[in-house]
Amino acid sequence: MKIAALLSKNSILLNGKASGKMEVIDQMVSLMKNGNHISDEESYKKAVLNRESEGTTGIGEGIAIPHAKTDSVVSPGLAAMTLPEGVDFESLDGQPVYLIFMIAAPNSEENVHLDVLSRLSMLLMDTSFREQLLNAESKEEFLNIIDRAEMEKFEKEDEIEPDKAGGFQILAVTACPTGIAHTYMAQEALEQQAARMGYSIKVETNGSGGVKNPLTPEDIKGAQCIIIAADKNVEMARFDGKPVIQVKVSEGIHKPEMLLEKAVKGQAGVYHHENDGGGAEESAGRGFYKHLMNGVSHMLPFVIGGGILIALAFLFDDYQINPANFGMNTPVAAFFKMIGGQAFGFMLPILSGYIAMSIADRPGLAVGFVGGAIANGGFTFGNLMNYGEVSPVSSGFIGTLLAGFIAGYIVRGLQKLCSGIPKSLEGMKPMLIYPVAGIAVIGFVMVLINPFVGAINTGMNNALASMGGTSKILLGAVLGGMMSIDMGGPFNKAAYVFGTAALANNGFDIMAAVMAGGMVPPIAVAICATFFKNRFPEKERQSAYVNYIMGLAFISEGAIPYAAADPFRVIPSCIAGSAAAGALSMLFQCGLRAPHGGIFVIPTVTHPLQYLLAIAIGSVAGGVIMGFLKKPLIENEGR
Repeated sequence: MKIAALLSKNSILLNGKASGKMEVIDQMVSLMKNGNHISDEESYKKAVLNRESEGTTGIGEGIAIPHAKTDSVVSPGLAAMTLPEGVDFESLDGQPVYLIFMIAAPNSEENVHLDVLSRLSMLLMDTSFREQLLNAESKEEFLNIIDRAEMEKFEKEDEIEPDKAGGFQILAVTACPTGIAHTYMAQEALEQQAARMGYSIKVETNGSGGVKNPLTPEDIKGAQCIIIAADKNVEMARFDGKPVIQVKVSEGIHKPEMLLEKAVKGQAGVYHHENDGGGAEESAGRGFYKHLMNGVSHMLPFVIGGGILIALAFLFDDYQINPANFGMNTPVAAFFKMIGGQAFGFMLPILSGYIAMSIADRPGLAVGFVGGAIANGGFTFGNLMNYGEVSPVSSGFIGTLLAGFIAGYIVRGLQKLCSGIPKSLEGMKPMLIYPVAGIAVIGFVMVLINPFVGAINTGMNNALASMGGTSKILLGAVLGGMMSIDMGGPFNKAAYVFGTAALANNGFDIMAAVMAGGMVPPIAVAICATFFKNRFPEKERQSAYVNYIMGLAFISEGAIPYAAADPFRVIPSCIAGSAAAGALSMLFQCGLRAPHGGIFVIPTVTHPLQYLLAIAIGSVAGGVIMGFLKKPLIENEGR
């Protein structure tokens, strides 16, 4: 379906104004109603806000594409608005939004909104196209610009022919976890750059609507190289024996020229699926990190949901009733503790299950889950024999990690062993062989190694529990500082996962130090922008004030745009402030029973006033250091 066919003059507002994201959405919903695409404004708005709660649709580069698929949509439609002054839409790049399209899709199986999203995302990659829309002086001109661009882009695509050799010179696959904007932006960037460089290319997209423009065996056979720009697993077995480049989807968007040059110059490694399973150019470290993050991303909802409910149980309980039963003394507290405990109990098995699934695909999930449960339960041959002499010793977080990776490679081994099974018995592998043999083997392995890993886990917990004085303050400083090194990257995640794992062993002080360190970076940026105004351009300074809220909500990523723009001054400042907050949290003996929540879970913190003081001191220190490290802008540049 064409973009222009879904957009009428009644649904366009040029040179609009709005004070914030909610006002923008209200105006866009009204425009959608004007176009007679929705029957119930409130119902449709609720669906749009539900989608925003899953992740912002402000895709960056000054663009937002809010959308919803709901029963209140009577016909597929678009609404559009330009905002010359810009508005904060919580975009991925932290910058204001100037151009907004809203999509309404009926609640049917056709997924109209995904097709329109893909087209819009590709067109909006063109800077000239965006500028033309923003400068349109009438609604008729706005519609004509879209119509011309769409006809030019997609009619030409249909006419693209392979090169003289009968195939495409370069193939590519783009994919992101949500499968909407970045998938298609990477596709567009690669296609545009290939056209400029004179290379023929075909790009497969792995989006929310499934695989589009799939690469055929004939395409793959004739291709010189395949580029995989993806942040999630894609089907790789088909590329066995071909030169393959594997990068993040962001590199497909921002570095298409470099990738294409590497592809045509023969600098890509040959991919061997049976040998590595991770990609021709994927290092062992990146492979480990990708598998681990797959487990962590699936684990976090259980950690956060269960952990905060457990924290609420302590908040609503009365310690004086029975100190030994704190958290379960009242019916309300007992309810939250039971529900939260159930959710929290899935944390480690979910982690190992999805690590295994990342390695061996779906057959690895059950095997990894069981391995994690056995590791967490601490089962050994001794206590299984019921002699009553050996108690279970949980191998905890370390054992769970091992279980996930061991389970994944057990299933990978089973897949190789079963590769010669006749096709008539193919259905037995995922339903019988992999789960039965895989669970039996991981069970044997974990029961065998649990005593040793459990001893290490117990020793670490005892060592942490025995730390006091300067050693514990140093631990808090290290963990707090790690939260600011990359603000959502490997160091940050390592510290956060360490903190959440410590909760299972009553390491409330560790979790407190971790969250304090993670709250500092955005607040430090906001403080610097408030008291050192001439260190930031005006638009950056205005956006920085939102970081007060983001920091208080424990959203470290709010500082990322400022760290990316000036890493050698912003990051060291944030590290110093976060380390100070973590160290002071330990010094004040603060404890946190919730793994997330920021200021909203302060009532559950041990010594809450001292905890707030630690965060305040760390934030002020980071902001002041940043103010001294950053150079003042010249007067006109700061405006």
